[in-house]
Amino acid sequence: MQIEIILIAVIVFAIMTITGQINVNQMISDNQTIFMKLKESDWDFYVRAKYGNYANADILFNKRVKNALLVMVLVFFFFLKDLNAVKVLVVFLIGLVIFKMPYSDIKRYYNNHMHEIDAMLPHYLKSLEILIQHYTVPVAIGKSMAEAPEIFKEGLEEMINAINSGDDSIEPYMAFARKYPVRDSMRMMRLLYRLSLGRQERKQEQILAFSRSISNLQQKARETRYKNRLEKMENKTMKMLMSTGLGVMVILILAVIQLMNI
Repeated sequence: MQIEIILIAVIVFAIMTITGQINVNQMISDNQTIFMKLKESDWDFYVRAKYGNYANADILFNKRVKNALLVMVLVFFFFLKDLNAVKVLVVFLIGLVIFKMPYSDIKRYYNNHMHEIDAMLPHYLKSLEILIQHYTVPVAIGKSMAEAPEIFKEGLEEMINAINSGDDSIEPYMAFARKYPVRDSMRMMRLLYRLSLGRQERKQEQILAFSRSISNLQQKARETRYKNRLEKMENKTMKMLMSTGLGVMVILILAVIQLMNI
């Protein structure tokens, strides 16, 4: 009987959705302010890190909300025959899990590619150093846009627009660092801001200091990458040793049991 109720509910829901009587997308859009409170602060960054600037983080977030709501409705109908407070809580917990799964997946992608993504900003700033020798920092950033990593282009454009509109404070640089919270982004943006404030007669000296700082950050990133590779190799070696040891123990135990039975 319960299966029949679920099937009828799904059919009715599908018919009402097709006929436009129920519009999940419109419901999410109408309550966007409420749902946005559930949005993780680093969701947009993770989306850009995985899919680039062409992906719309808000659309992907709304898809997460929609999938969670649909699963919650389906589970609710499944529990409808014998509904109680515990089962209602289970419905919400399942919805929360479905909602959080895409975030966990995309965060796992970032963690797996973290060192590659974190190394992009020091590498870009190192290439920017050549242009800064001939131009001011804002002009150099503008000229470097074509060669900049795809993930940073939108943020760089926003930074340049803010500077060109008359904001000569550190805020445009910090806004970029907040938008792309890679390792040491705040420190690198402060270095770039200080360089933009430098007087022309001290420019070469400041560029050298900037270059040394970026080189140190690159060296730090390389050391971290090598350290993580070494840890992965050690973990694999330990797993192999443990597997071998367990295999030998099983064989010995089986051999002892066989001898005892003789």
